[in-house]
Amino acid sequence: MAEQTEDALVTTPQEKAAAARKAAEEAARIAAEAAAAAEAAEKEAADQEAAAKAAETAPPGNGVTKTAAAESDQAAEDEAAAQEIAAGYAMEGLALELGTVIVGDTVHPDARVRIPMKTMNRHGLVAGATGTGKTKTVQGIAEQLSAAGVPVVLADIKGDLSGLAQPGQANDKLLARARETGDPDWRPQGFPCEFVSLGTGGIGVPIRATITSFGPILLSKALGLNETQESTLGLIFHWADQNGLALLDLKDLRAVIQYLTSPEGKEDLKGIGGVSVQTAGVILRALVNLEADGGDTFFGEPELEPADLMRTAGGQGVITLFELGAQAARPQMFSTFLMWVLANLFQTLPEVGDMDKPKLVFIFDEAHLLFNDASKAFLNQVEQTVKLIRSKGVGVFFCTQLPTDIPNPVLSQLGARIQHALRAFTPEDEAALSKTVRTYPKTATYDLEKALTSLGTGEAVVTVLSEKGAPTPVAWARMQPPRSLMDTIGDDGIRSRAQHSTLYGKYGTTIDAESAYEILTAKIQATAQRQADEAAAKGSRAARPAPQEDSMAEKIVKNPAFKNFLRSAATVAGREISRSIFGTRKR
Repeated sequence: MAEQTEDALVTTPQEKAAAARKAAEEAARIAAEAAAAAEAAEKEAADQEAAAKAAETAPPGNGVTKTAAAESDQAAEDEAAAQEIAAGYAMEGLALELGTVIVGDTVHPDARVRIPMKTMNRHGLVAGATGTGKTKTVQGIAEQLSAAGVPVVLADIKGDLSGLAQPGQANDKLLARARETGDPDWRPQGFPCEFVSLGTGGIGVPIRATITSFGPILLSKALGLNETQESTLGLIFHWADQNGLALLDLKDLRAVIQYLTSPEGKEDLKGIGGVSVQTAGVILRALVNLEADGGDTFFGEPELEPADLMRTAGGQGVITLFELGAQAARPQMFSTFLMWVLANLFQTLPEVGDMDKPKLVFIFDEAHLLFNDASKAFLNQVEQTVKLIRSKGVGVFFCTQLPTDIPNPVLSQLGARIQHALRAFTPEDEAALSKTVRTYPKTATYDLEKALTSLGTGEAVVTVLSEKGAPTPVAWARMQPPRSLMDTIGDDGIRSRAQHSTLYGKYGTTIDAESAYEILTAKIQATAQRQADEAAAKGSRAARPAPQEDSMAEKIVKNPAFKNFLRSAATVAGREISRSIFGTRKR
């Protein structure tokens, strides 16, 4: 009715046109508002969809936050995984604490990683690239063994571990790390240490071995001989043993070889068989090179007694730190010597079976030096020693950069694996990484190939043998900090401690005892004297043998060391020397 009234009021064409324009403008306005509203709604919907997709696909730490519920769920899963791993490291008996579990970039201080003391004689491996923290891991292991009353023999090739003798220095960062790695009661502490050097050219108590005790296999490794030359050296040792000739130092062995290749010893050389003059000459040259590198300071007497490595002080195990001494030019000599020490322990210690803690733990630093260019005979003896010495209560840990540095037969004997970060810069590194991953038990918690290249300094991937002898779950662990000084105490500090040691009075002075050199010198002299007497009896000066200018026999005779031996040579000769593992002398 109202519309009809309004239409009736618009009677002229002009009024009708104005009304139509007004209606069109209103319709256009409404349409524009509707289009703008639709566009805004579409943009909002698109933004929400993009945000949802970004949240679903974004990796952790890229700035996109999850909802509180999602974060809580992930934290709960990580905690459950950490506790499941830690359950595999729960021990009833005495244990060595390594650190705590990391899952999802979070350290879980109550999820402990440890090694049972009763399986420390099942040996182990500490590996990792330079600067990843393996030296501090070794330091922490040595500390806890000492605190438990277990003596430790530790190769300190680089001199980094002398700080074991002195308490550490606390700071806020160190204390925070101790708390998160399961050691809230951390306090500085020093441990009883003996500093010894290989030979007389170092700053520690000089430690020596005799040539006879060292044996042909180990000496061949130190000299860098090939298998043929090693076999020849073995025959030379056999001849000396048969004739009761004690080879105490390098001049003794040199005298034996020179005698066998001289006119006076040619009949003895024939009796050995298989020894050529040329090969003997190669061995002689190798001996000269070893002597030039400081080997003459190492071989001799007094010889190290294994019992001096197994002492305690105030209820703590004594940590014996070996440094290179004059053998810096021959690091392989250093590692070979440590193998001789281990062989001596094997021969002297009784069988003890399973124990609550080991009697001694032996740690080889830079273990790759032990196996570089090693002969088959040497590797077989190392494998046998590692396999059998655990029944004597001795644990052996190898410390090196790559697990592939250790031969597989030896690697298979190592129950504990503490692997610090690896670097994968070359195809060889990639291959070593893949091989390392395959040596660990399967784990659903970690991508091991990624983890081993992502470990931070002082973190390691760990698996050990449980008290029942089964492998524990793989754990990404943050390692506990040592309590002793994480630095060297300096040469003066080492020298002072060594000279005040009870061992210094026993090993500090070299003894040049009567041995093969003096016996052979006396034999050559007696032969020359007999020939002179025979010539004199005939009354003919022409029959006298002409002196050999600078002959080998003359050179030996001119050395005054032989004179004191003549009176006792007969009692030394004839005592055959028997040998055991590595061809070392039986004690």
